[in-house]
Amino acid sequence: MTEKIIIIDFGSQYTQLIARRIREMQVYCEIHPFNNPPQLDESVRGVILSGSPRSVREEGAPRFNLDAIKGKMPLLGVCYGAQYLAHFFGGKVEASPSREYGRARMQVKDENDPLMKSLSKESQVWMSHGDTITTIPEGYNIIASTEDVAVAAYRIAGEQTWGIQFHPEVYHSEEGFTMIQNFVVGICGCEQSWTPASFVESTVEQLKAQLGDDKVVLGLSGGVDSSVAAMLLHKAIGKNLYCIFVDSGLLRKDEFSEVLESYRGMGLNVKGVDASEKFLGDLAGVTDPETKRKIIGRDFVEVFDAEAQQLQGVKWLGQGTIYPDVVESAQVNGTAVVIKSHHNVGGLPEKMGLKVVEPLRLLFKDEVRRVGRSMGMSDKLINRHPFPGPGLAIRILGEITREKVEILQNVDKIYLDILRETGWYDKIWQAGAILLPVQSVGVMGDERTYERCVALRAVQSTDGMTADWVHIPYEILARLSNEIINKVRGVNRVVYDISSKPPATIEWE
Repeated sequence: MTEKIIIIDFGSQYTQLIARRIREMQVYCEIHPFNNPPQLDESVRGVILSGSPRSVREEGAPRFNLDAIKGKMPLLGVCYGAQYLAHFFGGKVEASPSREYGRARMQVKDENDPLMKSLSKESQVWMSHGDTITTIPEGYNIIASTEDVAVAAYRIAGEQTWGIQFHPEVYHSEEGFTMIQNFVVGICGCEQSWTPASFVESTVEQLKAQLGDDKVVLGLSGGVDSSVAAMLLHKAIGKNLYCIFVDSGLLRKDEFSEVLESYRGMGLNVKGVDASEKFLGDLAGVTDPETKRKIIGRDFVEVFDAEAQQLQGVKWLGQGTIYPDVVESAQVNGTAVVIKSHHNVGGLPEKMGLKVVEPLRLLFKDEVRRVGRSMGMSDKLINRHPFPGPGLAIRILGEITREKVEILQNVDKIYLDILRETGWYDKIWQAGAILLPVQSVGVMGDERTYERCVALRAVQSTDGMTADWVHIPYEILARLSNEIINKVRGVNRVVYDISSKPPATIEWE
C-alpha cells in the first residue's frame, strides 16, 4: 500500500503547490476538499490543513472534524489551517491591523523543534492573510516569530501538531521546501519511494486487475496526456486497447500523418480518421468563439461515437484526465466532485454506456512527462507544447476557411521549426501563431499589398493558470518575421504578443 500525505483543502490558491512540493520529494499525496473527507487508513502518514480565502471568524467558515487526526497522527496547519487549530481549540484570532501580505523575516525561537530542523536562525517567508493569531490556547508553544507576527509558528505540547501562519510552499519562502520536508520526511517518516517507475509498475497492475479482459476505447489527441495514458493502458491490456485519432482538419501541418506514424511505432492499436470535411463544413460562416468550441466538441463526439460503435464488446472509455482536472473541478463550497468534460469525448460515457478509466488522474503535467520518459517514449512526443483541444480553430479569429487553416499551418510550422533549431522550443511552455481578422497595407517588389497579419505567442508557465510572455531575442523574432512574410503567401505583417496571464489569456479565443 502506497504511503501518502493527505491535504485538506479549504480553498486556497496555493493548495496544489503544497502537493507539488511533496510530490517533488517522491512522496505521494492527495488533495481532498474539506467537505468531502478522505478515508484514513494505515497508508496515511500525516495530514496538512491548507490555507483559505475565508476567515475562521466568519459565520459559516469551513469546518472539518479533526477527531480522528489531531493528537493521533502528524498534523500541520498552514495559514488558515494554523488559525483553525488556534481559534476552534481555545485561542483567539483577530483581524490584523493591516493585511499581512508579502515577504517577512522569520526568526526561529526553538531550534530543537523537528519542524525547524536545519533552518537558518532567520529567513524570508511569505505571508498572505488578513487575520492573525493573537492568543494561543494552553499547551501551544511558539517556535517562530516575525517582526509583526508573534505567532508565526507553534507546536502543541504532547502532540505531533504544528501550525504556521505563512506559506512555505511558495518560492518566496526561502527555506519553505526544507520545512515541508522536515514535516513529510522527518516527522511523518515517509520513505520517498514514489518514483515514475514505481507509478508505472503499480498503475499497470491496478489496470490489469480493474480491466481484466475487457476492451477499452481511447481518443488520442497527439498530446502528452492522452499518449501517456494510452501507453499505460497498452502495457496493461495490449490489443484490447483501441485508439482513435481524429483529424479535424485543424491540426498543425502534417501532424495527422506524423503523429499517427509515431503511435504505430509505439505498438499502439490505433485508427486514424480523416473528418476534416465535416469539421470545416460545420464551422463555415461561424465567428463566435464559444460557438466554434461547441461545434468542434459536438463533432468530436459524433465522429468518435461512430467509430467506437464499430468496435464489438467495448466496456470502458479511456481518458487522459490529470490531477489538476480533478482538483479544479472539485466544488470546495459544495459536496459534489465533478470531473470537467473533455472536448473530444464529452458526454460519451453516458451516451455509450461506458465506464471511465483514467490512468493519469493522480498526476500533475510534469509528472506525466516523467512517467512517459520512464516508459521509453520519445522526447519529441513527451516535450510537445500543450495544444488547444479545438486546434487551430481558436487561433483563427473570425470565420474559418480551408485557405485560412493552410496559411496558419504554414506560419505555425515556420515558427516552431525555428524555435527548435535555435534551442528555444524547450525553453517555452507553449507557443503558437494566431491569424488575425485584419488586413494591412504592405509593399512587396515595389507593389502595394493588402494582406493578412499574424501574431506570434510564446509563454512560460507551470500549469497554465498564470503565464508570462517569453523574451525571445530580437534577432530570432526578426528572422521569424522575415521567413514568414517571404514564404507564406497572403501574409505581409508579423507582430509579437507581449501580454501576460492575467490579464490576457494564453489563447486569443
